[in-house]
Amino acid sequence: MIRLQQVILARGTKPLFDSVDVTLNPGDKIGLIGSNGAGKSSLFAMLRGELHPDQGSIEFPAKWQLAHVAQETPPLERSAIDYAIDGDIALRKLEAELAALEAQPESHDNGIAIGNLYAALSDADAYTVRSRAEQLLIGLGFKLEQLDQPVASFSGGWRMRLNLAQALMCKSDLLLLDEPTNHLDLDAIIWLEDWLKRYAGTLIIISHDRDFLDGVVNVIVHIDDRKLKRYSGNYSAFERQRAAQLELAQGMIEKQNRKRAHLQSFIDRFKAKATKAKQAQSRIKALARMEELAPLRAAAEFSFEFREPLSAPNPMLVMEDVDCGYRTESKTDHSFTEKKIVGGVNFSLQIGQRIGLLGVNGAGKSTLIKTIVGDIPPLAGTMQTGKGLSIGYFAQHQVEMLRHDESPLWHLAHIAPDVREQELRNFLGGFNFPGTMVTSPIKPFSGGEKARLALAMIVWQRPNLLLLDEPTNHLDLETREALTEALAQFEGTLVVVSHDRHLLRATTDQFIIVADGKLMPFDGDLDDYKDWLFKNKLENTASPALPEKKKEKNSLPQVSPVAIKVDDKEQRKRDAEERQRLSALRKPIESRIKRLEEQMAKLNLKKAEVDQQLADSDIYSDQNKEKLKALLLDQAYLVKELEQMESDWLEQQESLEAAK
Repeated sequence: MIRLQQVILARGTKPLFDSVDVTLNPGDKIGLIGSNGAGKSSLFAMLRGELHPDQGSIEFPAKWQLAHVAQETPPLERSAIDYAIDGDIALRKLEAELAALEAQPESHDNGIAIGNLYAALSDADAYTVRSRAEQLLIGLGFKLEQLDQPVASFSGGWRMRLNLAQALMCKSDLLLLDEPTNHLDLDAIIWLEDWLKRYAGTLIIISHDRDFLDGVVNVIVHIDDRKLKRYSGNYSAFERQRAAQLELAQGMIEKQNRKRAHLQSFIDRFKAKATKAKQAQSRIKALARMEELAPLRAAAEFSFEFREPLSAPNPMLVMEDVDCGYRTESKTDHSFTEKKIVGGVNFSLQIGQRIGLLGVNGAGKSTLIKTIVGDIPPLAGTMQTGKGLSIGYFAQHQVEMLRHDESPLWHLAHIAPDVREQELRNFLGGFNFPGTMVTSPIKPFSGGEKARLALAMIVWQRPNLLLLDEPTNHLDLETREALTEALAQFEGTLVVVSHDRHLLRATTDQFIIVADGKLMPFDGDLDDYKDWLFKNKLENTASPALPEKKKEKNSLPQVSPVAIKVDDKEQRKRDAEERQRLSALRKPIESRIKRLEEQMAKLNLKKAEVDQQLADSDIYSDQNKEKLKALLLDQAYLVKELEQMESDWLEQQESLEAAK
């Protein structure tokens, strides 16, 4: 097990941990959470032995093999697959010993030692190591033809995937993963989640992806107020327990305040009376001895909202037989070469559509988004935009496009030169850029702070179409939740590519998929998409297909509310537009109703479990007092949530009837 005892740590003048005690059991899968700067990475550094506590101790078995993801990748000429296999340290050590022995002159002892090494290599699965490495790399998004390419040929994000593969190749007892999903697409995250579920050792993950944490971990360790607290269950269970604790703590504080007020009232009334002097003095001492309860602090809430769009063209854009891809010019003869990524796109965007764009890594999602926004021209076909279209575009590498030597105020003033400085300062203050921070160069800002600035610049421009390509990269849990809530209330049209499943579920009503070089509707939810990935891409089938139960429907993209086949005949065009209008009205409502019904079913199941525990007479005994309080709080929370959802469900049903 891992045991931290009375650990104290400060970095410079900033105290991170104060008398921390926590025990983690072998085989636990732990999510390590806390605000930015709380000390998560410092705890990892202490576990790796790179940092030592100022006081106290951190202990785990000395024989444990520890694995973690390296943050730097040298530009090696070594192939990607060999680099991944290097993670199996024990195997590489045996191979080095074998090579050294085979280089020596033959002898009886040498022959026996070589035989023993071959046996050890067999035990270390040396003969399946390449196959295992291939599965890891393909699961993380690499293609077969890339496996023998040198490490130096890959970009920074892909090198991080190689480092992750190297960590997973290690036969470790303790695996430390710091934001492993940051450089992964949704398909790779789903694969990694499945791999980690089967990992046999002790796992500690730092992550801001709540769905990923829910799918992998069974313990949460929360860093708050320089303490570590262990919670059983996944992230959702932690949220429920934390909410109950906050409510209970607030109740205890209110009770103590009432008692203090009662004591003070008695003292004020009777301390001057001789007959009551003794009792007054005893109450003064009781009041002095009463330790003031410190309130449990909830995470500081951060929220923002998108301003109402100034206009709303309909349709917003229409793409007819568009080929999306890249055109490159030869340096020698100046001829052009075209590389088509997604072809034959017939696609229309209407007011209020909320679309999640799915597809495996490299399928062409970002290429399609760049074509819509105008960063790259179509290779073929026509694309028309509605009058008054205003696009808010968040690219994967949006943060890198900021001027790091300039301040948040400079960036906003650059796009709003005629607005008063105080108005810009007030706006940026709403995005957590207070005081001198608003005029400071952004170079030392965290990735999350820079991403917040990029979002603020988009919000300021009041777009009616949002195109978001992995907007949650670098964002912490609090900011992700704020973005999710803001997008859910956004009154314009939304197209989003994201590996954050919680954001996709909460903000989109329909999905389209880029697969096999085509754009087509995906008539399913994220669970269906997960099934499709495991059946096709993640099992390395040569030609991915859509889910069988959806295949017949999905083979007719012209029927979808998001895909239109353009016809020359005016009547058919009008009929198609009417079908599209009705479907566009009904589809989002139907999706919301389905999502509400699923959520209500889950809440009813949880409520039934709580009710069953409350029906047990033992729960009302003195020794179960604290458990009873927690159950009653859970019951009240579930009842309130169900009432709200049932009200929302009735409203959506009425809207659906009106849309017929």
